Amino acid sequence: MNLEYEANGSSPKRNRRVLSEYDAKVFLSPYGVPVVSEKKAEDIEAAIAAAVEIGFPVVLKGLGAELLHKTENRLVYLNLETEASVEAAAKAIAESAGDRLEAFLVQPQISGKREFVAGLFNDDQYGPVVMFGLGGIFTEVLSDVTFRLAPLSEADAAEMITELRSSAMLDAVRGEPPVNRKLLIKTLTGLSRIACEHADIREIDINPLLISSDGNPMAVDALVIKGDAAAAKQFTKPVDPQAVGGLFYPRSVAFIGASGRIGKWGYTLLTNTLSGGYEGDVYLVNPKGGTIADRPVYPSIGDLPGPVDVGVVTIPAAHVKGLIPEFKEKGINNMLLIASGFSETGAEGAKLEQELVDDARHAGIHIIGPNTMGICNPHINFYCTGSHVRPKPGATSVVAQSGNMGNQLLAFAELQGIGIRGFCGSGNEAMITIEDYLDAFEVDELTETVMLYIESVKNGRRFFESARQVGRKKPIVLLKGGQTQAGIKAASSHTGALASNNRVFNAVCHQAGIVKVEKPMDLLDLSAAFSSIPLPAGNRVAIMTLGGGWGVVAADLCEAYGLVVPELDPGIIKAIDEILPPYWSRSNPIDLVGESNPNIPMTVMEALMKWDGCDGVINLGIMGRRHMVSRLTDSVRVSDPTYSLDFLEKLNRSYEDFERKYIDHIVSLMETHQKPVLGVSMLKEEKDHTVYTLENRRYKGLFFPTPEQAVKSLSKMYEYKRFIMREENRE
Repeated sequence: MNLEYEANGSSPKRNRRVLSEYDAKVFLSPYGVPVVSEKKAEDIEAAIAAAVEIGFPVVLKGLGAELLHKTENRLVYLNLETEASVEAAAKAIAESAGDRLEAFLVQPQISGKREFVAGLFNDDQYGPVVMFGLGGIFTEVLSDVTFRLAPLSEADAAEMITELRSSAMLDAVRGEPPVNRKLLIKTLTGLSRIACEHADIREIDINPLLISSDGNPMAVDALVIKGDAAAAKQFTKPVDPQAVGGLFYPRSVAFIGASGRIGKWGYTLLTNTLSGGYEGDVYLVNPKGGTIADRPVYPSIGDLPGPVDVGVVTIPAAHVKGLIPEFKEKGINNMLLIASGFSETGAEGAKLEQELVDDARHAGIHIIGPNTMGICNPHINFYCTGSHVRPKPGATSVVAQSGNMGNQLLAFAELQGIGIRGFCGSGNEAMITIEDYLDAFEVDELTETVMLYIESVKNGRRFFESARQVGRKKPIVLLKGGQTQAGIKAASSHTGALASNNRVFNAVCHQAGIVKVEKPMDLLDLSAAFSSIPLPAGNRVAIMTLGGGWGVVAADLCEAYGLVVPELDPGIIKAIDEILPPYWSRSNPIDLVGESNPNIPMTVMEALMKWDGCDGVINLGIMGRRHMVSRLTDSVRVSDPTYSLDFLEKLNRSYEDFERKYIDHIVSLMETHQKPVLGVSMLKEEKDHTVYTLENRRYKGLFFPTPEQAVKSLSKMYEYKRFIMREENRE
C-alpha cells in the first residue's frame, strides 16, 4: 500500500504531499540517516506476527492519511511485551482512528534517555536549511537549535553539534556512553545531500533522533513533505561591481532640486559637497533658475553646460520618474536618489518605485536609493551626505540601510580616527542592493574591512554567497536591525524591509564568516581593530597592566569571551625577572607594580611579543598617563610656586614623548612578530583617538577606553581567524 498522502487531510493538494512515517524512513535511509528497523502491517494479525518476528518489547503505531499527530490521538503504544498486548493496542488504535486507519507500524522498543531533532526546510530567502537541536518534548520549550545552509561539509555539521547549549549531553553522562558523533554528522550531511538532489523536498523532520543505550543515534520517527520544486523567485538583477565602484568617483555632480534654504536636502547636500574639498564640477538645477551659493542655477538638466557623472535628486517622489528621459538624453548614468515616498510608504509607493526602476534600467541608469542619506569617498574629498561629517581616508567601507545610523557611524569614525574607504546609505535598495555592494568590495583594492548596518536582504542566498566570497579576503563586520518584533516593525515602516528568521540569519553570518555584533559602537571597535592590527593566530592572551585590578577584570573578560589567559612558562618568567623588581607576581596578568620607568613597559611588551606562549597582548593603563601628569602639573602650578614652569612643561612633554615612542614600538613589534596588541588607556580625553596612524607603517596603535572593548574586539578577531582557517581547510 502506498502511504503517500496529502498534508492537510483528504482534500487534494497536488503541490504538498506527506510521506508516511514508514516511507519517510525508507527515503532517508540511503542518505546515511540511521533509522529504526520496523515493519508495516496491513491488519491486526500481521501486526502480531511482525511483533513476534521483531522480538518483544515493541512499539505499535497507527498509519493513515489523516493520522499526523499520533501521540496526541492515542495512536502510539510503547513497551508492548506480549502478543495479547499488541492485539489490544491494535484494537484501541483501530477504534481511535476509525476509517482513517490504513495500516500499522511495528518497531522494536529502543531504550534511550537523550533525544535530539534534525531536519531540513526551505527558506524563502536562503533556500535549503539544515537544522539540529535538542529534541523530544524540549524542542519547543528550550528551542536549543542550530542551523546551516545546505550544502554542508562535515566540518559544518560538526560545528552544528558543538554549538548547542546542551552539547554536554553528547558526552558520557549519568552512566550513558558518549554519543556517536560520526553518525550525527552523517545524518546532517545526508540531509544536506537530499536538499541538493531533491528539489521537491519541502521539509524533513526527524524527531526524536533517539540516542540508544549504546550511544548510537536512531531515527524512531520521521516526517518528509514533498511538493513541486519551488518556482525560481524573481530577485533584483545584479549590478556590475565596476559600475557600483564608479559611483564613488564622479568627475562631476548635478544637484537636481538644489535649494538655497538651510534645512532643505537640496542645500545640505550641496554645501557639504562644496565645503568638503570636492574638486569635480558641481552643477545646480532648479526650474526657478537664478543663483544659489553664488553659483548659477540651470532651469533644466538639458541646460547643463557639461557632462554629469552623478545626478543627486531631492525633488518629490511623484516627479522623479519624469527625470529618466532627461538623464538619458544628457548621458547621466547614475542617480543618487535622496527623495523618500517610495516602497517604505506602502503598496502605492512600492509600485511607483518599481516603475522607476524599470524605466531606469531600460535607460541604462543606476540608482542608489531611494530614501538614502547620501554617499561619500574621503579619498577624493567627496562628502555628499545628509550630515556634515568628514572622516579621514582609510580602508573601511561602510554601507548602512539606515542613513541616520550610517551618518552616526561616520561621525564616530571621524572622532576616533578610523579611516573610511567609502560610505553609502543604501536606502530602499530598489536597484543597487547590499549584495551588489559586497561584490564591489571584493574587487576594490582599497577596501580592507567592510562595515554593514542592515535590516533585510533582497536575495538571501546571493547575500550568503557574496559575503562568504568577500569574507575569505577581508572581514565583514555587521550589525542587524529588526531582531525583535518591535525592531522588525520599525524596520518595515521606514525602509520597506522584510525581516527574515533571525536564527537562520545568524547561521548565515557564521557560515559566511561575517563578524556579527550587537551594538552600534561594536561596529566601530571592530572596524578599528581589523584595520589596525594583525589577526591573532590563536586565542591565548598575555595581559600587561599598570594596576592589578584592571588585570583581574581583563582576565575575567577573556574567559567570558572565549579567550585563554595562559600561565607563564619558566622562559618568559626568567625574561621578565630581568626587567621587573623581584616582588612581581610571576603570573599572567603581568602587573608592572606601578613602575614609572618608561623603558619597563617597552621591554616587557617586547618579551611578551617574543613569547611563543601567547597569540596577542592586551596592555592596560600604559597610555593616557600624560593626562594624569598634566592634571598634576596644573595643580602644582597653582599650589607650589617653587617649581618652575619650564620644569613642569618638560615633565608634560616627557610623557607625551613616551606615548609617541610607545606607539611606534608597539607597531614595530606587531610588524616583526605578527601578533596583535590592543591597549586600554588609563584616561582618554575628547581629542584622543582610538586609532593612531604612523606614516608608511602597515599597522597602527589601537587603544580603547575600556577593557571590555579590547577583549571583545580580540575575541571577534579570533572568531574571524577561525573562519579563515576553516575555509583554508576546505580547499
